[in-house]
Amino acid sequence: MLQDQSWLEHFTETEIAEVESAMHRIAAGPDAAVARLTPADFPLPGLAVRLGRVRDAVLSGRGFALLRGLPVQRWTMREAAIAFLGLGSHLGSARSQNARGHILGHVKDMGLNSDDPNVRIYQTHERQTFHTDSSDIVGLLCLQAAKSGGHSALVSSVTIFNEMRRRRPDLLPHLFAPIETDRRGEVPVGEKPYFTIPTYNWHAGHLSAIYQRQYIESARRFADVPPLTPAQVEAYDLFDALANDPALNFHMVLEPGDMQLVHNHTLLHDRTAFEDWTEPAKRRHLLRLWLAPKQARPLSPVFAQRYGSVTPGDRGGIIVPGTQLTVPFEAG
Repeated sequence: MLQDQSWLEHFTETEIAEVESAMHRIAAGPDAAVARLTPADFPLPGLAVRLGRVRDAVLSGRGFALLRGLPVQRWTMREAAIAFLGLGSHLGSARSQNARGHILGHVKDMGLNSDDPNVRIYQTHERQTFHTDSSDIVGLLCLQAAKSGGHSALVSSVTIFNEMRRRRPDLLPHLFAPIETDRRGEVPVGEKPYFTIPTYNWHAGHLSAIYQRQYIESARRFADVPPLTPAQVEAYDLFDALANDPALNFHMVLEPGDMQLVHNHTLLHDRTAFEDWTEPAKRRHLLRLWLAPKQARPLSPVFAQRYGSVTPGDRGGIIVPGTQLTVPFEAG
C-alpha cells in the first residue's frame, strides 16, 4: 500500500467548488435540516460519481480510501460539519455515535481517562489500539493535527484470520464463539449492558469482524460475565500481536483537509497516542461519521444486538431511550 498509493485521491478545484456551493446553501438554512441531509439536498453533479466509485472500493476492494484537499482552513466549524455530512450523504446514511444521538462525532482529547467505564477511548489522548466501530463505514475529516503522534493505523482482519489459520488454527474457534463486549453505559432498550457477538462471523460468503479488546476486558466487570479462559486469552493475545505486527499493518498521517473512509467489517483501525498543542485553536480535532450504505454486505443476524438491524442502509449506531438525532457543531 505504501508503494501503490491509488488509495490516495485529491479533490479537484471543480469538485471543491461543488462542495462549497452545496454547503453554503445548506448553511444559510436552519440547523435542524442538517441532521437529515440527503444526496438530493446536497447535489454534487460531478463528484457524486467519483464518490460512488470510492465507496465501492471501500466496501468491496481494499477497504479504505483517503481523499485529500478539502479547504477546512477557510471554513468555520459549522461549514466543515455541513460539508462533511453532505459528502457523507452520498456514501450512506449517518448513524448515531453515542447515547445523545450525535450523528457527527468530535474526536479530540476531552481530558478524560479510559479507566472510567463510561468513557470511550476516542475522547482521550491515549492510543486506541486496533478495533472496529459500530457501523459499515467510519469516516474521518481532519481539521487539526496533533503536535506529535495521533497517526492513523489500519490492519486487515482477513489477513489476521489467514495468519492465525496458518500459525495456530487451534485458536481460531475461540474467535468464532460469542464474546461479551462492554457497551460502556450506552444500553438500548431491552438489551444487556454488553453485547455478545463473535469476533469473526462467516455469513453469505463474507468474513466480517467486530472487535475492541479493551471493551471485551471491561465487560468482565458485570456479575453475569465469566472471566476469559486461558485459551481465550491466548487467542486474543495472538490476534492483537498480529494486528500490531509492522509487517501486516499500515500507518498514515492525516493532514488538515483529509477525509478518510474505512470499512469496519474487513479492517481494524487504530490511533497512536499523541501530544497536543497547548493553544486551544491548534489542538488535534477530527470530525467523524458512522455510515450505513445501501450497497453494504449482508451481515449475520447476530449483529442486530449492536447494529439494531442488519438491513443495509438502515443499521449501525447507538440508540438508547430518548435518543434524537442531532448535529453538535462544537465538541463537548
